[in-house]
Amino acid sequence: MSPSVRQRQTFAPDAATIERLAEAAVARLPELFRKHLHGVVLRIEEFADEGVLKELGIEDPFELSGLYSGRALGEQSSTISGELPAMIHLYRRPLLDEWCETGVSLETLVTHVIVHEVGHHFGFSDENMHAIEDEVA
Repeated sequence: MSPSVRQRQTFAPDAATIERLAEAAVARLPELFRKHLHGVVLRIEEFADEGVLKELGIEDPFELSGLYSGRALGEQSSTISGELPAMIHLYRRPLLDEWCETGVSLETLVTHVIVHEVGHHFGFSDENMHAIEDEVA
């Protein structure tokens, strides 16, 4: 049996695999960004919950592959207490769906979502990030 046949993945990557890809993506970020991510929690979930989807006006749970929740870095204060820590949520099933539909590597998709959600941590809007992406493309 050839190596390519033996190594073919025949099952969907699990949450632990997605988490490893996400952690590797964070590790590749420039130190300037990584040092400000201390305390940001990374969560891998199958889908966003109904409340999140409703709040964002999203009907199809496959349309949301990641989300940043919490205060942006510039809005944080040591005088605020009782809040959950900032979190980056990755939604496994939408990521896998996009991976299958587009043929883009799962590592590339996870990295894209991580960078996008880290941008929200720094206070960038979706419009800001799309403009930056367009500029470097």
